[in-house]
Amino acid sequence: MIRKISLACVALALAAAFAYAKDDTKKTVKVTGYVIDNMCAGDHPSEDEAAGHSTSCALMPKCAKSGYAVVAGDKSYKLDDNGNKLAAGVLKNTHTKKGVKVEVEGTLEGDTLHADKLAEVK
Repeated sequence: MIRKISLACVALALAAAFAYAKDDTKKTVKVTGYVIDNMCAGDHPSEDEAAGHSTSCALMPKCAKSGYAVVAGDKSYKLDDNGNKLAAGVLKNTHTKKGVKVEVEGTLEGDTLHADKLAEVK
């Protein structure tokens, strides 16, 4: 009986260790850059260009429907569904007319940023 319990405990511990240590391609990151809609992201591939993108454009129905990205340096990070919701909220509530700078915390999987937090940088 004790032997069976011991084996079950060892099996459970190994399963937990493997689940915790699995090779995950997601990396936790903090990115600071300018939020831009995906429809216009190709026209503004650098941070300097994204800084001039208007908030009103990003809120236009077609642009908002395309989702959002954050441009930091020469890299563009496409936001996931939660990031899109957070970015839309920031864009709707900002007083900034052009170049809404944000800080995003989340996990990076490929070029998609799975946002946990997104806030405007003043």
